[in-house]
Amino acid sequence: MTMTRNMHEEIKILIQNALKNMDITANDIHIEHPTDFSHGDYSTNIAMRHASQAKKSPKELAEELVGELQKKKGDDIDRIEIAGPGFINFYLSKSFFAKNIEDILKEKGSYGKDEILEGKKTIVEYTDPNPFKEFHIGHLMSNSIGEAISRIVEFSGAEVKRANWQGDVGLHVAKTIWGKIKNPKMSWGDAYAYGSQQYEENKKEINEINKKIYEKSDSKINLLYEEGKKESLAEFEKIYKQLGTKFDFYFFESEGGPIGLEIIKKHKKIFEESDGAVVFHGEKFNKTLHTRVFITKEGLPTYEAKELGLAQMKYKKYPHDISIVITGNEVKDYFRVVHKAMEQTFPEIAEKTKHIPHGMLRLPSGKMSSRTGDVISVEDLLNDVRERVLEKMKDSDLLEKEKIAEQVVVGAVKYSILKQATGNDIVFDFEKSLSFEGDSGPYLQYTYARTHSIIEKAHENDIVSSTELVTESTTEIEKLLYQFPEIVLRARVEYEPHYVTTYLTQLASAFNNFYAHTRIIDSGNSAPHSVAITEATSIVLKNGLGLLGIEAPEKM
Repeated sequence: MTMTRNMHEEIKILIQNALKNMDITANDIHIEHPTDFSHGDYSTNIAMRHASQAKKSPKELAEELVGELQKKKGDDIDRIEIAGPGFINFYLSKSFFAKNIEDILKEKGSYGKDEILEGKKTIVEYTDPNPFKEFHIGHLMSNSIGEAISRIVEFSGAEVKRANWQGDVGLHVAKTIWGKIKNPKMSWGDAYAYGSQQYEENKKEINEINKKIYEKSDSKINLLYEEGKKESLAEFEKIYKQLGTKFDFYFFESEGGPIGLEIIKKHKKIFEESDGAVVFHGEKFNKTLHTRVFITKEGLPTYEAKELGLAQMKYKKYPHDISIVITGNEVKDYFRVVHKAMEQTFPEIAEKTKHIPHGMLRLPSGKMSSRTGDVISVEDLLNDVRERVLEKMKDSDLLEKEKIAEQVVVGAVKYSILKQATGNDIVFDFEKSLSFEGDSGPYLQYTYARTHSIIEKAHENDIVSSTELVTESTTEIEKLLYQFPEIVLRARVEYEPHYVTTYLTQLASAFNNFYAHTRIIDSGNSAPHSVAITEATSIVLKNGLGLLGIEAPEKM
């Protein structure tokens, strides 16, 4: 565990002990970083929250508490001050910041890690594209969020396995194969769109194909099915590689369906027959839930039944402590019903399951639907972004221009997704996403490349990093660097990568401001310290970008 996190806990313990000496019990001590650095490095409102208990005004309690805190504050805290109606602000010492820089330079890629989840087996399910359909920008949302959460959880010491759940059976497959039979020259994506458009007029024929797919009773349909599935999965693998994801397990609905049916048959008291179908009355267990069909009148498993099968398949394949499922917001209510059914059938797995719904990714033109064929594929989006990136780089003489452009493309798209809270919808803005001026993936990548270039020049000039204090002031960068482990911890606890994204943007801004006002290499006696700050920034930027699944190019 890093020194920084201990510092955060140390202040909490310091406050708890001081309150104990004053006969005041506080179970929840809230400490935060003031937005204005002039108000300290940590701040607490504890005096205002417990003033009535102490029968004193907040300011009186704060003064008494600060007196107690001063006795045991240690060398890492420079001073403690009271502000406003009773806020208590802690200012860390110059030696603390120097030691933190030393920690970063020593720990490098491990800086920010902790061991809180050491030994915890975690399975994260995300992306979940369906064979026979386009890999569209909704899957890109799931993939970016899922990969970032997987990396953040791993950074806390957990063993993480990545899982992909794919719909290789269902009406969408029947529609696609029907479309392909009618027009063999169509792509699989076009065949699906055509089958969807023509479904109402050809329902009986397409439903019959759907039944034959489940039964595997028609050799021609079986051949088309295997061909389409193989081609789809191969295309998906190319996209996963491009996005920097490698899955450990692939689960398919064709496998989950039969298992789901068996689960439902074994729990007849939980599932009930209704008009020939089998349903789960969610509202019987929770008034906010509703009824959903788990087996159709035709005896086929629905998505709900397959989800039950999947939960068991995951646990059998990889007995885990935590199961994280990442899907779009549109299935949030549906998943709540499924989870309640899981609680009734296998509560030990349900207890381990955490659902994280995400918003929708849109282009300025609006929402896209694969049912109508009006769908934006990931391939199309990335190609469009790539063209714009290469246009921006047309005058560059970089040797690996194509490789760097690819890193910038993926970084731009992932940042746009990960900069907002997971549940929010996102409109992808091409200009903002590719800006080198701030609040974008390329801005962070460019800042990292800048730090790398400065470090190389320092080595050429035989300047060695040093944390020896040569100035009286502490830079804004130093006041941000030590916060990184806390930010990572918060992102992991809340499953919200956007905390890391926001922090990195703030750090990059602070560094670029430092760069604009400091002659880093040519700063005489200050050069080793300035280079140490640059090197620490470089390490933290790379670690943070890595958690987001974004590459850190050394040249741009």
